Amino acid sequence: MKRRVLPPLLVAVVLLGATAHAAPESDLILDANAWRVVKSESGPKNYYSVVSEEGTTFVRAQYVPPLKTVVLGYQLADQDRQRVKKIRWTWRAMTLPAGGDECAKGKHDSAAVVYVTWKRGLRYYSLKYVWSAVGTKSNVCDSTRNPFVAQDSLNVESGGPLGVWKSVEIDVAQHFRHHFANDDPKASVPDLVGIGIMTDGDDTRSASAADYGAFVLSR
Repeated sequence: MKRRVLPPLLVAVVLLGATAHAAPESDLILDANAWRVVKSESGPKNYYSVVSEEGTTFVRAQYVPPLKTVVLGYQLADQDRQRVKKIRWTWRAMTLPAGGDECAKGKHDSAAVVYVTWKRGLRYYSLKYVWSAVGTKSNVCDSTRNPFVAQDSLNVESGGPLGVWKSVEIDVAQHFRHHFANDDPKASVPDLVGIGIMTDGDDTRSASAADYGAFVLSR
């Protein structure tokens, strides 16, 4: 699998019919049907589906080899790009790709990935939050820095338990400043332009599956 950097992906997202709705507290809650295939970085078979279970609707990803990897993306509306303060989501790993580890060469597979991406001028900044099969939890690796792209991978979860929902919450400005501005509390934070999700197993040639629950963007 080629190494994926989300910024170019978001440019290609077509948002026909994409939806989100505002909760009373002014949170932006992404509808499970809001995600769109990023065609420029995806194979021909979409292995994601929208599933309802016990009154909850979520995205289910079920990768099986030798399928080409598919990435889903959601692009924020212009008026929300400086308003979102925190992002919360739920996810659960169902099948771990054999030996998948974003920090190991040739094994860049994950049960679940969430990309968060900003843009300033011509440069994109992206954090890749990963649920790996193996590897050290909380490890940061696979960093890219060039005039057009800056990206880090963060190993949020590693291994089991499988089938158990877990929650993640990030402070958008804090995470940007920590990774891209040397923790400078006064550093300006560029526009938050989009979010992506990905489940894959093409490097390790193994099955990989996960569920992506609610994504809540707090403004």
